[in-house]
Amino acid sequence: MKKIVSLMFAGCLSAGLAHGADLMAVYRDAMAYDAQFAAARAALDAGREKLPQGRAGLLPSVGLTGSTVWNELETNFRGQGVPSRSSQYNTNGWTVSLTQPVFRWQNWVAYSQSELAVVQAEAQFSLARQDLIIRTVVAYFDVLVAQDVLATTQAQKVAIAEQLESAKRNFEVGTATITDSQEAQSRYDLAIAQEIAAQNDLNVKRQVLRTVIGKEPEGLKPVKSGVNLTSPQPADIEKWAEMAESGSANVQIFQAQYEIATREIERQRAGHYPTVDLVATRGRSSTTSTVVAGVTAGGSGSDTDTNTIGLQLSIPIFAGGATSSRTREAVALKEKASADLENARRTAALNARQGYLGVTSGMAQVRAFEAALISSQSSVDSNKLGYEVGVRINIDVLNAQSQLYDTRQKLVKARMDTLISLLRLKAAAGSLNEEDVAAINAMLD
Repeated sequence: MKKIVSLMFAGCLSAGLAHGADLMAVYRDAMAYDAQFAAARAALDAGREKLPQGRAGLLPSVGLTGSTVWNELETNFRGQGVPSRSSQYNTNGWTVSLTQPVFRWQNWVAYSQSELAVVQAEAQFSLARQDLIIRTVVAYFDVLVAQDVLATTQAQKVAIAEQLESAKRNFEVGTATITDSQEAQSRYDLAIAQEIAAQNDLNVKRQVLRTVIGKEPEGLKPVKSGVNLTSPQPADIEKWAEMAESGSANVQIFQAQYEIATREIERQRAGHYPTVDLVATRGRSSTTSTVVAGVTAGGSGSDTDTNTIGLQLSIPIFAGGATSSRTREAVALKEKASADLENARRTAALNARQGYLGVTSGMAQVRAFEAALISSQSSVDSNKLGYEVGVRINIDVLNAQSQLYDTRQKLVKARMDTLISLLRLKAAAGSLNEEDVAAINAMLD
């Protein structure tokens, strides 16, 4: 009986895992398809444009203007016997102007802010990449757990069916009561309901993974049953919390925001400072007459060329209090940014501690479930033997089998939860990357 059930369980589990795809392949599919990650990539490209925008305030600006105007004038003289005069002429011209900031302190501050904005965009993209890793691994493991639950439920149904047949045979020969058959039948019907629920849950989990990778997941490779889970290094929860307070991508985002807010105060105060620009222009204006007093005057007109260069000083005197108000606003926003940064640090440290405890307690649970699995298997064997010799009843065997399959499911889930906790711990510390995905991928069968 034990051999038949083990073979049935292995067959159910491997049926959906043949020609399996590994975690690394699934992660690369997610990078190419996931909409959230695509949005983060576009946001990074947009954020990098802040630097040339800030630099533009330090560079010269050049403009070209041009115009052409048709003019018609008519002059009437009253009471002098002088005939009226009319003239038609065209005026046109162009001007090229160059303005080079010499002293605009707010522009220099804005340039430093643009550098920080790029740092912030990079940190936001790093956070999105870490989030993609965790979402992909969670979705991948959810499918594996659902597959294991289904395979275990199917194997349990087979075992209960065998026990049901045994109870019916014993009842027919008079060595067992009808209660044994009824109990086995009840467990068998429950196993069918559990199988339906497990199949539905597997379908749901597969669709969740599909939204991440863009295709139907087929034959995902499972985690090796005897995989060796290692403790996080360093093995000190407080060191992980310290690393998270400075290395977390979320902390880096709010750190850059705080630095930007600090410089914003200086930028707003610069509204009180004078500005100096180098200004240069070159232009030409032309006037061409076509008709004077009704007679065509060909070729008359004039051209004027102008060239200027100089320094332009602008001193703000009073702007209705707007500059002072914006400065006070910037001071308040800096205080907000400081509080947000402190909250991000505390949250990162908390996440690191939770992740560390999740790994250590998960490893302890795995060891406990591994021992419990051996004990549960021994309990099933002894109860079956006792049932055969008449010292155990059918419900004892069914309970032992139920405990065995429940322990097996919890062991599988505990392994995967521990690996996910390790990823969350590294994400909290800001060190989660593709190498960690490859390390888990090496643990797959």
